[in-house]
Amino acid sequence: MAHGTNHRLDQSTTQRIDKATTQRRNNATAQPIALLAPAKINLFLHVVGRRADGYHDLYSLMCCVSLYDRLVLTPDAPQNRIVCDRPDLPCDETNLAFKALLAYNEALVRHTVVSPAKFNIHLFKNIPMGAGLGGGSSDAAAVLKALNAFYGHALSRVQLHALALRLGADVPFFIDGTPAIAEGVGERLTPCPNLPSLWAVLIYPDFGLSTAKIFKNLKLGLTKFKKKLRYFPFKNEFFSVPHHLHNDLEAAVGDCFPVIEALKQELVRQGAIGALMTGSGSTVYGLFANEEAAEKAQIALGQSNGRQVFVGRLLTEV
Repeated sequence: MAHGTNHRLDQSTTQRIDKATTQRRNNATAQPIALLAPAKINLFLHVVGRRADGYHDLYSLMCCVSLYDRLVLTPDAPQNRIVCDRPDLPCDETNLAFKALLAYNEALVRHTVVSPAKFNIHLFKNIPMGAGLGGGSSDAAAVLKALNAFYGHALSRVQLHALALRLGADVPFFIDGTPAIAEGVGERLTPCPNLPSLWAVLIYPDFGLSTAKIFKNLKLGLTKFKKKLRYFPFKNEFFSVPHHLHNDLEAAVGDCFPVIEALKQELVRQGAIGALMTGSGSTVYGLFANEEAAEKAQIALGQSNGRQVFVGRLLTEV
């Protein structure tokens, strides 16, 4: 007697399987696939409460910026592997881009009859690590989207988002890449159109911060989130830098707080209309009205004391 469950496939699933099989055949001699994975910043981040599972509920506005990691996926490789251009970056299953490849292959086998190709991933890392910029999550989302296109969109949008969430709370945001309000642990996304066209100067100091440690240090009483929520949710509003720019996690950076505050003040002195730490840090950014003002500030700030300074445009339309 055969084991397993006989699943009846609906018409849309059958069509995706047929399309994936055809696409896989057509891609037999496919060329390398070049990808760009953008960084993100949190324009505001409010911690609403602690969940029973130990995670925290968030209310955050996220937007991609034009600072990119670059990936090249080469199909029909001898084996699945990842190569990185930085020696301090893991090139194994702990790397989110490689984890995304393996997870997509598993989902492809589970949901279709397509046999996955083997891929070589070459990752060129420009987004700093441990920076609050979501570089690893963006890399993972870029791989998921590229593979799904390679196989003729074998997985539905719902399946792709569910797979992204398994890899990390920020990964679903990067699947669409458009500005969005993120709620829950970050998985509930509401598009946020009409953001102003601004530029950001991002300063990465000479250290990263642990997300887990930042949330562990967070004292929810200090965030006074219940009071804040009277001024929220952010619905049908235009984003206002003076009114909305805020990050509850700045209060949890401990000994690094003076450094974060000093960077924010530096950016304001250089003409930023507002400055903030993004995510769980350690990157601090300032918002500028145009590219010229941002580049002028970048030059003035310099790359001193081991820090890195980047300029990026807010990707308000993707």
